[in-house]
Amino acid sequence: MVIAADYPFLDIVGTMLIFFAWVIWFWMLVVVLSDVFRRHDLSGWGKAGWCVLVIVLPFIGVFAYLVSHGKGMAERRTSDAQAAQSQMDDYVRSVAQNGGAIGDIDKAKSLLDKGAITQAEFDTLKAKALAA
Repeated sequence: MVIAADYPFLDIVGTMLIFFAWVIWFWMLVVVLSDVFRRHDLSGWGKAGWCVLVIVLPFIGVFAYLVSHGKGMAERRTSDAQAAQSQMDDYVRSVAQNGGAIGDIDKAKSLLDKGAITQAEFDTLKAKALAA
């Protein structure tokens, strides 16, 4: 019967550290390649060159990119997050101003109460508002 006694604790810790380093390495590859393709100031040939360098000489390529463009990576990520936040804020403001589906149904109900539309038209407007 084989038990875990053949695999000492320090070997387990060493294996966990190697696995952790392996995961971090692939995370760095993903971050660098996603930053390369996100950049607008880099030409297609520049992107291809960085990709070839990262794939052919992975350690040198990733570390060279981090050293030469590390600060720009943080600035691009910050500006992308701010742009996404402002788009979300604008969307929330536009929905809140228009009232969304509830505002449309309320307007249709007031038109129905005034007699400007029929019950069938109100039901149609209500269905459209809820579908949107």
